[in-house]
Amino acid sequence: MFIIRPYEKSDYPSIMSYDLPQEQAIYTSMPVDVIEASQNNLGYKPYVVYDQGHLIGCFALFTPYTGNPYTPNDQAIIFKSFSIDSRHQKKGYALRVFQGLADIAREHYPERNEVVLTVHHTNTPAIQLYKKAGLIDQGWRFAGEYGEELIFHLDLTAST
Repeated sequence: MFIIRPYEKSDYPSIMSYDLPQEQAIYTSMPVDVIEASQNNLGYKPYVVYDQGHLIGCFALFTPYTGNPYTPNDQAIIFKSFSIDSRHQKKGYALRVFQGLADIAREHYPERNEVVLTVHHTNTPAIQLYKKAGLIDQGWRFAGEYGEELIFHLDLTAST
């Protein structure tokens, strides 16, 4: 059964055996680092993606208290550190995560109206995925640590 849910301590052993190739790790964070970051920041919530009892993905939803650097919308959630374990890639899981993202965000953040995410301008597979999943590139850009980042938007007020 495919499920997306908040991280629980019982997920930690699976997180420790997560596999992500170095060429992909440059675009995201390892799940163990996502879990660590959440320990010191109440606005940073890790989520896990399972199918048939196997951990296949991880991401975080972030609600910064200091303002959102990617949008003037103070009701936006930042989607961060998304990855699919290399043993489960190319099976459609990433698209399924994005197809369920609006519902997850609405359930856990009912007061929020948008999800934003950034992607490095050279990460063509991710850019294609986000477009296919219906996220919108409104032309906003962010000067990231490693170069230009495109900012994608998901409207949570749109009908499902």
